Amino acid sequence: MNAAPIPAPLYPDLTLHDEAPLAPDRLAALAEAGVVLAERRRGGRRGPLLPDAMRPRTDAEALAVQAAVARVLGWPVAGWKCALPAPGKLVVAPIYAPTVCRAEAGVPLSAAPVATAWPWVGDGAPAVRVEPELAFVLATDLAPRAEPWSPAEVDAAVAATHLALELIDSRYAPEAVPSFEDKLADGLVNQGLFVGPRVDGEVAREAVRFPIVIQMPGQPDAVRDGVMPDGLPRGPLHWLAEFLRQQGTGLRAGQVVITGSYAGAFDLPCGVPLQLRYGTLGTLSVCLHARTGGLD
Repeated sequence: MNAAPIPAPLYPDLTLHDEAPLAPDRLAALAEAGVVLAERRRGGRRGPLLPDAMRPRTDAEALAVQAAVARVLGWPVAGWKCALPAPGKLVVAPIYAPTVCRAEAGVPLSAAPVATAWPWVGDGAPAVRVEPELAFVLATDLAPRAEPWSPAEVDAAVAATHLALELIDSRYAPEAVPSFEDKLADGLVNQGLFVGPRVDGEVAREAVRFPIVIQMPGQPDAVRDGVMPDGLPRGPLHWLAEFLRQQGTGLRAGQVVITGSYAGAFDLPCGVPLQLRYGTLGTLSVCLHARTGGLD
């Protein structure tokens, strides 16, 4: 079944300062790459690296593949993942609405809201790879305009801050060795997002380091040293608002933005009630379930 087209291109004004405009024949090859990666994403499948003619060689080409994936899927963009850019590393990717799970307001911790994800199946039981993050939900649009968005304007657009888990998966097989541009084209291993409880936004905006305590029945607590890789957690959000303005994309009210993992990526088991305590900010409660069947 072909998905309905999305209302507008993901990056309508794709122009990176240090890269030349993409030629039509190159855009056609990158569009083919988007079809392959979109179908893998829809079905939760992994595969080999793309044929050389389709593989992105630059950041602009990788974003063109992202745009092709979005066009083929036809899914609304519910949010974004981002980090501050570094030499040779542009970190930005959409998060699609069908892949976002949310904790229900008022649910007790013992109820463990459910998040579904494609599991990793190794030598043991199925597990989901996650990254602990803070998620910023926007109250107002930050639409494309002529003037840059200031950090203060971006801060004023934030409606709420939540604890979150990014759900991690790749559309490349484990034996593949993708380049950074391959990963960027594929959405930087994002397969979804679990948005947990709301926390104090003013405290969270200064939360650079805190322990992350993982609790599960019958197991001793596991403690990870949580550190925000880019300093203050809203810094990448400020960058993202301006970057998307330049690309003609913008941010919309209700979208959620995550800005970097506090403890890298690690596996959590499926089917087990879990609690993750983010220092003194709050506790996220979740039970991860293996997703079955494709996504529409």
